[in-house]
Amino acid sequence: MPSPNEDVAHSLPSDQPPAMTSSKDHLPIRTADDVGVRIPPSTGLSNKEISKQSWEYVARSGFAGGLAACAAKTVVGPLDRVKILFQASNPQFQKYTGSWTGVITAMQDIYRSDGGRGLFRGHSATLLRIFPYGGIKFLAYEQIRGILITSKEQETPVRRFMAGSLSGCASVFATYPLEVIRVRLAWETRGQKRMTVRGICRTIYNEHPPPPKPTALPPSLQLPHSVAAAASATSSALGTVTLNSGLSNFYRGFTPTIWGMVPYAGTSFLVHDLAGDMMRLPSLASYSILPMSERSQKQLAPGKPPPLRAWAELTTGAIAGFASQTVSYPLEVIRRRMQVGGVVGDGHRLTMIEVTRDILRAKGWRGFFVGLSIGYVKVVPMAATSFYVYERMKIVFGI
Repeated sequence: MPSPNEDVAHSLPSDQPPAMTSSKDHLPIRTADDVGVRIPPSTGLSNKEISKQSWEYVARSGFAGGLAACAAKTVVGPLDRVKILFQASNPQFQKYTGSWTGVITAMQDIYRSDGGRGLFRGHSATLLRIFPYGGIKFLAYEQIRGILITSKEQETPVRRFMAGSLSGCASVFATYPLEVIRVRLAWETRGQKRMTVRGICRTIYNEHPPPPKPTALPPSLQLPHSVAAAASATSSALGTVTLNSGLSNFYRGFTPTIWGMVPYAGTSFLVHDLAGDMMRLPSLASYSILPMSERSQKQLAPGKPPPLRAWAELTTGAIAGFASQTVSYPLEVIRRRMQVGGVVGDGHRLTMIEVTRDILRAKGWRGFFVGLSIGYVKVVPMAATSFYVYERMKIVFGI
């Protein structure tokens, strides 16, 4: 029995409960819920607070975000392949669109044609892109949120939405060419020859749109000869650079991507935070919040919201995925059609307005929601996995 003068709680390892004292010791019984347990130096872990502005925090949050994104994409890899084929109007798979059974039939068709690897075609490019994309998105959100929201009074929906939107745009700027490569790898269905990342890059780079046809100006808008000659030379030079370099091909659909990312990322982070607040309401807290006895030292840090149980964290991520997919899906369809523009039709580089007009002409407003059902099936578990893994990785990495 320890003496009354000993502080037993600070002398025991963190994996053992603090000692109980009897009533005759005239000391209250202390449990793990109200005792700050120290981690011994021998474990190699540190209890120091890591500043959000430090490079250490940036590296850890970025790595956690990258792992979360890779885990989420792997879970829904086969669905992602079928969804791209539907969105991009691949002729071989148009007959399967419009029904849930079509999704299953399409996956069976791919499996018979290319085996299990066919369901994950383009997945290597996906992981190559999604790791930096997820890392940049989550670390940017943490940094931007720290700038926009510095107090409890600033926890407004507008600021949360802005933080999510800006973080999504930052990640797109850095990784968009890899997204184009991934989509093209997934779109290819020719079974005679397996396309590689290098082969797809070469193909995209060498796709040259037809030169624009010269348009004559009306007599009232005729330019002086010297000005017209300079404008013609500039246009010719820009056209030569674009056609010869092919680098612009890797940014097809970039405009609708940014337009779509603003509501997608903004809604995703906003709804996730709001759903998390709802889960922490007193009426739900006893079911959704992780008990004190199951929390680590890092989760007991002051100022941090109480961590959620696994089911609650997965639910908040799923709700966020459903909401963000709904508001941004039409722009996603336009983006996919623009990204595969080099292999559809005459190779003309379609603009956002042209794609929108073509979709309306062919299928009406419903054309902007082709594949939305499979989009829900894909995005809901993907968002749930992503947010769940990220929150758990933050604990592992001590941030």
